[in-house]
Amino acid sequence: MFRKILVPLDGSEHSLRALEIAVQIAKKFDGKITLIHVYSVGVRPVVMPEPTTLTPSRVPVMAPADFSKVVDASRKAGANILADGEKRVEAEGIQVETLLKEGHIVREILKTAREGEFDLIVMGARGVSKIREILLGSVSDGVIRNAPCPVLVTK
Repeated sequence: MFRKILVPLDGSEHSLRALEIAVQIAKKFDGKITLIHVYSVGVRPVVMPEPTTLTPSRVPVMAPADFSKVVDASRKAGANILADGEKRVEAEGIQVETLLKEGHIVREILKTAREGEFDLIVMGARGVSKIREILLGSVSDGVIRNAPCPVLVTK
């Protein structure tokens, strides 16, 4: 029934709890787990107001070299999160693969679930950043509303 399980990981306590539950489900259904970490470093253009006496004369801009460092650091952090999850799953004797993607978190999870024809998504209720969740909307909510398969959300 649940042979292909997708588990989004962000390193939070909730996502690690989701991984533990996914392992138990995979054991019960002789399933395979795919771990996904999506990092997002895209910069949105900011519309600046017309210059006035109240407008600051300088606007901080990130140099391309600095932006590249941010991307590399995000990618490395995501790879470390996936490597840790992979070790945990392998220790339980479950077949596992990992996916590291850059982009919009909800969109990439949903795209992967559709294209991979997953039977189940198991994910944490909250991620690392509660403020970001409030500003951008809940990742779990976006996945639940649009997933092509059942979604189990853990606390």
